[in-house]
Amino acid sequence: MNILITGGTGLIGQKLVPTLLQKRHQIVLFTRNKEKAKLLFPQKTLRFLTALSSFKNLDEFDVVINLAGEPIFEKRWSNAQKMKLFNSRVKLTQQLVNLINAGSNPPRFLSGSATGIYGDHSNQLLTEASPIAHNTFTAQLCQAWENTALQANTNVCILRTGIVLSPNGGALKKMLPLYRCHLAGYLGKGSQYWAWIALEDMVRSIIFLLEQPKCHGIYNLVSPQSVTNQVFNQQLAQALKTYALFPIPAFVLKLILGERANMLLESQKVFPKRLLEAGFTFHYEDLTQYLTALFSPK
Repeated sequence: MNILITGGTGLIGQKLVPTLLQKRHQIVLFTRNKEKAKLLFPQKTLRFLTALSSFKNLDEFDVVINLAGEPIFEKRWSNAQKMKLFNSRVKLTQQLVNLINAGSNPPRFLSGSATGIYGDHSNQLLTEASPIAHNTFTAQLCQAWENTALQANTNVCILRTGIVLSPNGGALKKMLPLYRCHLAGYLGKGSQYWAWIALEDMVRSIIFLLEQPKCHGIYNLVSPQSVTNQVFNQQLAQALKTYALFPIPAFVLKLILGERANMLLESQKVFPKRLLEAGFTFHYEDLTQYLTALFSPK
């Protein structure tokens, strides 16, 4: 397939792009930083693109995979940062949708989103049919992102992603130094559910949807076994053979992180109902299984 990818230099993209190249797909990578992208992907078969203005439409592609977005947790959510987060997702998605709709043979469109769209739901099991929230920034951002993508006149798959776990980036990489220095613990009450997915399964699920042309609509890309933050804390400490006995109260998190603390304190017991019904099988459903695979001596 001829595939256009945005956000390819992020955690997911860095694993996805070489996997697709190994499968002999032709990849065009849209990136704001061509030099960084060339360092990450030295493969000569990969093409780089720094602007979409050269296209009148996207008919030359079979699929567009849209993973672009300013890292959501890196900086405090000032009004300016919120606008940057919005534009990096929604504005770019709108550009892609306009180009898709300008053609006569549009590509399929796989576009990112996040489980933050559900908001805080205690221990309620959340499927793709569950109601979405409207009262948090992350929910509003994801809703605008999805609504924009769904304007494309083609087969659209929305990728509602949970916490993507990998020691090489994202949330887990930031946690590891704290755990290894015995400075970690559960967050808030610890009873909030975290929807997670191993990076390996995240990439496999995107490729699965890519290779299933009948798949369309919204998909939760998370493990079938969400865990509470307290369980996550215990299992990560056990895998690292350390202890994590320093809980952080919610008010401290909110003081340090501001509005971003909601991402750690909201409870989202998300289930990948449609992905499983489509026939996808996870390599890592169980958190202990995955953490053991990561950190056990080889």
